[in-house]
Amino acid sequence: MIHTYLGTTIRFEIKYKNRTSIGITIDSYGNVEVQAPKGIPDERVLQLLEEKWDLIQQKLHEMNDRLQGPQEKVYEHGEPFLYLGNTYPIQIFQVKNIEQDYVVFEGEKLLIYLNLLEDEKIKQALKRFYYQQCKALVKKSISSYQSNFKTKPRSIHISDSKTTWGTCDSKLQLTFNWRLAMAPQEVIDYVVVHEMCHMIHLNHDRSFWRLVGKIIPDYKEKENWLAISNWKMTV
Repeated sequence: MIHTYLGTTIRFEIKYKNRTSIGITIDSYGNVEVQAPKGIPDERVLQLLEEKWDLIQQKLHEMNDRLQGPQEKVYEHGEPFLYLGNTYPIQIFQVKNIEQDYVVFEGEKLLIYLNLLEDEKIKQALKRFYYQQCKALVKKSISSYQSNFKTKPRSIHISDSKTTWGTCDSKLQLTFNWRLAMAPQEVIDYVVVHEMCHMIHLNHDRSFWRLVGKIIPDYKEKENWLAISNWKMTV
């Protein structure tokens, strides 16, 4: 079906099921599906669509951006970067004679201070910022959840992994991807708990997932956030 509202049009599919409420889902390719109780009038379905119109449009834009993949950064004033799950514009300042370039999060902006205005220096300054923030955020999570474990990590490292968000080895050394600083705190908490659970269960058996679920009951939502957002977690 097709419906136009507020100047925009969406295409969606209705599936009638034995349920008492209407549900709307959008898959990873931007297909909209409405699951509705059998016998419900089409007018009620369209009414709900219109009530959720802004949210649906937002999700569709996000899916479209994700399918297009990461856009090349231009490192100009106002360019948005992720931090703790939200996007913030960067502001770039040249300060001669500083020993090292650095980034400060202040007033809903990422302020970047450089001795030379070069794209590569902006990129490296942002990466250092995320590395530092990731380590601090991870330590915060470990401290918050340590009471759930009798064993403590022996060391904490931050890496530039292209394939994993975190690891735990047999020596109880925990390693985390610096890009996690771009995720919401609750997502960072999940990744930290996931790896801390590996201090007890080194594989992903049922006992491991039971322990994860006991501490983070909605962990699948956190995994889903990473799955749909990882493409934009970049500098």
